[in-house]
Amino acid sequence: MLEHTGRKTGTRRYAVLEIIHCPQPGTYVVASGFGTRAHWFRNVRANPKVRVHTGAHRPAEATARLLTSEENAAVLAAYQRSHPRAWATLRPVLETTLGTRMDKDGTCLPMIALDITPHR
Repeated sequence: MLEHTGRKTGTRRYAVLEIIHCPQPGTYVVASGFGTRAHWFRNVRANPKVRVHTGAHRPAEATARLLTSEENAAVLAAYQRSHPRAWATLRPVLETTLGTRMDKDGTCLPMIALDITPHR
């Protein structure tokens, strides 16, 4: 679960998201199935300081950052290889929701890396 701050209200908000990739320990990648119009996505772009709740772990401070087009393409390719049946089902749903065909790089599907802040 992602805890973030409303960009207009400053109110604490929550979004349950699927982690689609973990490129390294302490980094989680999530995709915005509603594109750049998703409120959680817009909120973390305005204020990237977030908290991440995973499993039985305590909430962790993190910084949200938009993946580059190269990172985006690599994550999407890895997801397609690892989950071909899920991707076959998910792709048309995403294309309908996003209102565009998925390009080979997946750049129409914005992704955010959540970089956990190390404990001090």
